[in-house]
Amino acid sequence: MFLPLLLAAAALQPVAAVRVEFDRRGETAVSASGWADLAAERAVTADDPVRVASISKLVTAIAVMRLVEQRRLDLDADVSALLGYRLRNPAFPDTPITLRLLLSHRSSLADGVDYVLPLDADMKTVLADPKAWDAAHAPGAWFHYTNLNYPVVAAVMERATGERFDRLMVRLVLAPMKIAGCYNWASCDEASVTRAVVLYRGGQPVKDDNRGARPACSVTPASDGGCDLAMWRAGANGAIFSPQGGLRISMRGLARIGRMLLGNGTIDGVRVLRPASVRLLETPLWTFDGSNGDTGSDASGAPSGFQCRYGLAVTFTATEMAGCRDDPFGDGRQRIGHAGDAYGLLSGLWIDPAAGRGVAYFATDAPSARGERSAFSRIEELLARP
Repeated sequence: MFLPLLLAAAALQPVAAVRVEFDRRGETAVSASGWADLAAERAVTADDPVRVASISKLVTAIAVMRLVEQRRLDLDADVSALLGYRLRNPAFPDTPITLRLLLSHRSSLADGVDYVLPLDADMKTVLADPKAWDAAHAPGAWFHYTNLNYPVVAAVMERATGERFDRLMVRLVLAPMKIAGCYNWASCDEASVTRAVVLYRGGQPVKDDNRGARPACSVTPASDGGCDLAMWRAGANGAIFSPQGGLRISMRGLARIGRMLLGNGTIDGVRVLRPASVRLLETPLWTFDGSNGDTGSDASGAPSGFQCRYGLAVTFTATEMAGCRDDPFGDGRQRIGHAGDAYGLLSGLWIDPAAGRGVAYFATDAPSARGERSAFSRIEELLARP
């Protein structure tokens, strides 16, 4: 696929677009067009790290599964024991909250409070606010996509290991897979920092306009404006490194994540996950039945059918259920992976385990034109299909 011509023909002109197709053995096609940094007139490449938004959740879940394999975490244990305080929905005080519920957006947490917390925030206080919870639905009874779930997951990971979340992600996932990525820049190498993709909205930079240097503060500053990461304490604030959306990774790196999943947990001879863990990731935990969750909303607020099946930070496409429009490929084949949408960026990582193929892509300053065959945007439909 010649990407610039395809986007031009569809009258879609993002600032940058990159797409990598792959199979179990390696990359099969690479396309890149546009600018990683408009001010510097730096062309984008498939090696440039970009903030992939919610695909970060899937990569976080891979690290969780590694800790489960090491018996340092239990998907079905009450997370209160590790957090050091009682985590409960005030409306359902007798129902434990588990990692399985948090990862699958069935914990009954809701984004009624801000999940982007300052460096010195006390997450225990944030989670004690009744506005952080869905008072109408008990944990396990309802799917509602909620970013706040993932700072809680990160806090549990930190308490189980004593390690800072961003460093833990490098050790458990990125370094073993030879991926030069990081969460919120602090643990990225200098070469990656200089290649950052700037995110734009309406032609204006809105994220990672770092001018080729490491950001002065790679996280949300403390309430007094300070940025001393030495104040980090394991599990006190799992939001610091944005486990829900803060991964910076190139499309070549993201394709390696997909190849590992296609390889049943291995890539280039290195085992990252056991086959049983991959099978868990490939298993839906929630499927929309018409009345058991929120599938997303369109511009008018009506149900969109964007998400109709979900597992441990994994989205499943092509759900055969009335009201579901979750197939950007348009061919009815089930794929698994995750989409991302933030700061003018749209991204996707999708694999077809049966065919042994996958695709990783992003577009910055992405046009908002609606898709023709799904609840995804038109540009996502174009980037998804071969």
